Parts: sequence; structure tokens; C-alpha cells
Amino acid sequence: MNKKGQLDISFGMIFSIILIIIFIAAGFYAIMKFLEFQKSIQIQNFMRDLQDDIDRMWGSNQGSTPHSYTLPTNINAVCFKNDEFQNLEFESKGIIPGKMMEHIDIAKTTKDESPLCIQNVKGKVSFTIAKDYGEALVTVER
Repeated sequence: MNKKGQLDISFGMIFSIILIIIFIAAGFYAIMKFLEFQKSIQIQNFMRDLQDDIDRMWGSNQGSTPHSYTLPTNINAVCFKNDEFQNLEFESKGIIPGKMMEHIDIAKTTKDESPLCIQNVKGKVSFTIAKDYGEALVTVER
């Protein structure tokens, strides 16, 4: 009796199944890394767009413009706080670095509520960027 043929077919099948599992795991890993990269890009775009809108309002004499920004849903809120190192931070389960935004009157922005946190609702954060006539800096309002 020759059982070698049966053993070769089993080994080939087991090897094929192992390769399929490895390829599926690598695919899931790549997709997860891509989604993390997408969230990072959304945060960077938010900070860039916010600074652009602040600079635009800062360059004008006066105005008040509501803005809506897209953020990942893992961020619960965007907070403006009176800190010498960073005045913008994110409220999230994970650690997300904040940023020092320029041309904001952070003392006036946070005088009623410190820190001023704006909730992320279904991936959207909305607030108003304002500047009164004669003021040097802009304020952020709900």
C-alpha cells in the first residue's frame, strides 16, 4: 500500500490554506493602516483649513463667518484653551497632538468657558470665526 500520494495532496492543501490566511491577514492590516492614515490626513487638513480661515478673517477689518469642518468620528470635541504652548487640542480616546493657532485672541475666546470645547457631531465641527472693528485678533464662538 502506497499512502504517499494522499500525504502530498494534504500537505499541498494545508500549505494553500496557510497562504490564503496570510494574504487575508496582510490585506486587513493594509486596510487598517490606510484608514489610520486617512484620519491623520483629515486632522492635518482641519488644522490647515482652520488656520487659513483665521488668517483670512484676521486680514479683514471686521466680520463673522460660520464654518464647518470635517473630522474623524473618533475625535469627540475640538477645544480652544488658554495655554502658552498649544491653544487647540482634541478631545479623544487616543492621543492626538494639538497645535498653536496664530492670530486668535484666546483670552477673549475662553473668557466665558475655559476651555471652549465644540462637539464633533457625526464627523462635523461647526463654529463661528469673528472679528470686530478695531480688534487686532479674531475670536472663536459657538
